[in-house]
Amino acid sequence: MRIISGDARGRTLVAPAGQKTRPTQDYVRESLFNILQFQVNGASVLDLFAGTGALALESISRGAAFAVLVDSDRAACEAIRKNIRSVQCADRCRLIQRDYRQALAEIAAEGDKFSLVFLDPPYRMTETGEMCRELAQRGLLTHGALILVEHRKGFPPQTEGLFEVEQVRKYGDTEISFVRYTGNEEEK
Repeated sequence: MRIISGDARGRTLVAPAGQKTRPTQDYVRESLFNILQFQVNGASVLDLFAGTGALALESISRGAAFAVLVDSDRAACEAIRKNIRSVQCADRCRLIQRDYRQALAEIAAEGDKFSLVFLDPPYRMTETGEMCRELAQRGLLTHGALILVEHRKGFPPQTEGLFEVEQVRKYGDTEISFVRYTGNEEEK
């Protein structure tokens, strides 16, 4: 696994041993960032269930302003720390080792808002639509924020009202839904 493009192109990333972390494959990341190419530069990035941190770190390499990475697994967080050092971007990254709900409460209390969110929970967690709504309810999304939800094929996020699914990309048994936060009328 490596950084595909940008300032840190070619840098190797590590993954924790075992089956708990399911890193996004290089070819999938490359495809996603080809789609996102004009939305990454200057973005504020949140990577929930970060695993190896590859998505956030690819964003940083391509010009994102900063990234917050969240994972509760100790081995995953150790891998993320090593990857942040490898990419040499500690000044633009923050790692939070907590359950995602606790982390969202902490981030909301600090007032951060994100324009690009990577949401890649374990496949057993199918409530990704609820996770999107929680991001909005806590005030963590800029108007027009893009959320990339990685999920098992056939289990898309159930979004309505505040969100619009712009497209769904299929990669084997994985799908990635591009969900745009449209907000409510008062925000427009």
